[in-house]
Amino acid sequence: MTQHLQSKIALNNGVQMPWLGIGVFKVEEGSELVEAITSAVRHGYRSIDTAAIYGNESSVGQGIREALHENNLAREELFVTSKVWTVDLGYESTLAAYETSLNKLGLAYLDLYLIHWPVAGKYKDAWRALETLYQQGRVKAIGVSNFQIHHLEDLMKGAEIKPMVNQVEFHPFLTQKELLSFTKKHNIQLEAWSPLMQGQLLDHPVLKEIADKHGKSVAQVILRWDLQHEVITIPKSTKEYRIIENASIFDFELTKDEMDQIDALNQNRRVGPDPDNFDF
Repeated sequence: MTQHLQSKIALNNGVQMPWLGIGVFKVEEGSELVEAITSAVRHGYRSIDTAAIYGNESSVGQGIREALHENNLAREELFVTSKVWTVDLGYESTLAAYETSLNKLGLAYLDLYLIHWPVAGKYKDAWRALETLYQQGRVKAIGVSNFQIHHLEDLMKGAEIKPMVNQVEFHPFLTQKELLSFTKKHNIQLEAWSPLMQGQLLDHPVLKEIADKHGKSVAQVILRWDLQHEVITIPKSTKEYRIIENASIFDFELTKDEMDQIDALNQNRRVGPDPDNFDF
C-alpha cells in the first residue's frame, strides 16, 4: 500500500504515476497558481493535473519551471497531466490541441494526456490521435476522463491501446463501485477528481467522528479513503497549509469498518455534470 507522498503505481504500460497529486481546476492564471505549484513541489508533490479548458496551462508551466529550478529537479521527476477539451475532439484537432497545450506549458512532452469528456461520435477519433501521440513517444501514457463503463467498453472495441487511466468524479457521496470494479478488472487506473466534493463533505458528522479518532482532518480521511480503494487522488488547493495537510495522509490507516462506513455514505450525488446527460 502507499507508503509516502512520492509512492507510485505502475500503469498498465509500466509507467509509474504518483498516487497523490495537486489539481488546479478553477484556479486562474497568475501568481497564486504559480506559487501553488512551486509550494506543492517544495513539499514533496510530484504530480500536477491541469486541462486545456481550465485556461491556466501557462501559469502551470511557469510554476513547473520555477519548481524544477528551486528544487534542483529534472523534468522527468514530475508527472504532468493535461486534457483535450470537447471542441477539439477529432483526429487532427486533438493532435493540434496537444501541441497547443505543450506550447502553453512550455514542455516537450506530457506524462499523461486524457480525453476530458466522452462526447458521442467524437471520442473514438480523438482516441486514435492519442494512440498516435503515444506510439510516437510524444506522451508517456494516455487515458480518458469521465468515462462510464459503457463508454469504456465502446472505446476498447476498436482501440489498439487500452486506456491507462480513467479520471472521474469520486468521493464518499459518489463511490462509483461498479466503475471502480470494472476498471480494476481491466487494469485501468481510476483517478479521483473533486475528491473532497469541493468542500461539501468537510462538516459531515460520520467523517468528522472518524477524523477525530485518528487526530486527522475530514479532508485527510477522505483522501486516505481514496488511496485505500487504490484510487489516485488530486485534491485542489492554492493555500500552502492545505497543500501540506492534504499530503499528510501516510501515517495512519482506516479500518475496514471505517472504510465501510464511508462507503455507506454514497448517494450517487455529483457536483459536476453527469457524463450521460451533459450537453456538450
